[in-house]
Formats: sequence, C-alpha cells, structure tokens
Amino acid sequence: MKLKFFIPLFIFLFLMVLLYRGLSLDPKKVPSPLIDKPAPDFVTNTLYHPDKKVSPKDMLGKVWILNVFASWCVSCRAEHAVVSRFAKTGLVDVIGLNYKDEEKDAKEWLAYFSNPYKYVAVDRKGQIGIDWGVYGVPESFVVDKKGIIRYKQIGPINDQALEETIIPLIKQLQ
Repeated sequence: MKLKFFIPLFIFLFLMVLLYRGLSLDPKKVPSPLIDKPAPDFVTNTLYHPDKKVSPKDMLGKVWILNVFASWCVSCRAEHAVVSRFAKTGLVDVIGLNYKDEEKDAKEWLAYFSNPYKYVAVDRKGQIGIDWGVYGVPESFVVDKKGIIRYKQIGPINDQALEETIIPLIKQLQ
C-alpha cells in the first residue's frame, strides 16, 4: 500500500531531474550531424546577379564561411558588424545565404548595413537551409578546402567566438 504512494512521487522527481537537465543545456552547443561531412551541394542564383549561379563547388580549394542571414532577423543585425569586420580582413571568403527573405528586402538591408559577402546566395524557400541543417538564423559554417563542414556557429557570431574558435580553426585549416 505504501509503495503505491511513492510511485507517483518517484515519477514526478524523475521528470523534474530530466527537466532541470534539459533547461541547463546550452542551445548554441547543439551538435550538428554535418560536422566532418561534405557540405550539401546547391546551385542557386545570386542576389545581385540573378542570372549568375553560385555553388559550394565554386569554393573548392579554399577555406570559406557560409553565413546564413535574413533582413527580418533581429540577431543578424547584431552579428552583421562582426561579420563585416571579419570579412574585411580577407582571411577567407564569406558567402552570404539569404534565407527565406524577399530579394528587395535583402538588398535594402545590405545597402543599409553594408555587404561583406563575396556572393549572396538566394534561398527564398529555405530548402538550402534545411539541407545544411539550419535551425534558425543567423548560423554560420566553416568549410574546409575539400568542401567538408568543420564548424557550425548557432546564433550570432560575436567577437569572442571569432577570436577563440573561428579564426584559430581557419588558420589551422589553411
């Protein structure tokens, strides 16, 4: 009889431990199944030259960054200054992937905040983002010379992530 009283209590305590554990995890450290795997291929139009196509194959032989952004993304604004400063160093090419956005809005946004990208690939329907495992914008990927994804930054790139993780990795890959 006493055992029946404790079973719901144990189940409740077990669920509370699971909830506590889940809430203590950092969502920016979600492992990507694409790390150390070939970057998903795509061929898409570029934002400023719709007749020109861009693909990860264009970047083979180079270390590069794919930065997923959108004009409607508030966090992308916070990240953009950091990405722009980094792109000016010329350490690697930064390719923008304009995700689920209207082309007019993306052009206005880049005109206002500046365009740090070598190319701006268009992903209007979000399929490229899905193939790359994008959870939400902004996200960035470091891709090596062989086209293998080596790092995924979930959320905005900040100075600390750039200096402590991304730049050392890029230098190692070069």
